[in-house]
Amino acid sequence: MSDAELISACRRGDARAWRALLDRYESLVYSIPLSFGLTRDDAADVTQATFGVFLDSFDRITEPDRLGAWLSTVAKRQSIRIIERRDRDRRLEQADPMPGPSEDEQLRIVEDAQWLHRGLALLNERCRVLITRLYLGGDEPSYEAVSAELGMPVGSIGPTRARCLESLRRHLGEAAG
Repeated sequence: MSDAELISACRRGDARAWRALLDRYESLVYSIPLSFGLTRDDAADVTQATFGVFLDSFDRITEPDRLGAWLSTVAKRQSIRIIERRDRDRRLEQADPMPGPSEDEQLRIVEDAQWLHRGLALLNERCRVLITRLYLGGDEPSYEAVSAELGMPVGSIGPTRARCLESLRRHLGEAAG
């Protein structure tokens, strides 16, 4: 079966098609983090995450004949995230401890957080959820992950983000003035 036929069968809930798709691409996806120098455990995590993104997104795939390239891209991004997170953690461990903020700085941080919270509350729900997920979620999600979570086409996330940020700027400007 072609990738397009497999995806079509998966969309119909055909378990054999899912197995065939996994059999076809699991080794490819697993090999990518290994090529980045990651461990076998990391490769298993990347493979699971990659197929998780696929599972969340497969009904929106518009070029099924490019499935291998799509899965490879997702696996590369997942691998890079692991490497970047480890580099960041290592740098933080090696860095000299920084003194905490002064009382004035702590007060300013709290006031800024309250100001931002008020601005977010004035946004429509779609913008509030998108901005919160992109910037305040604690991680750095890919557009693919955000697309899967929010049910938005990947191509609309950037323009929607820009409109939402502009709306937030207006609201914050009005709140400050």
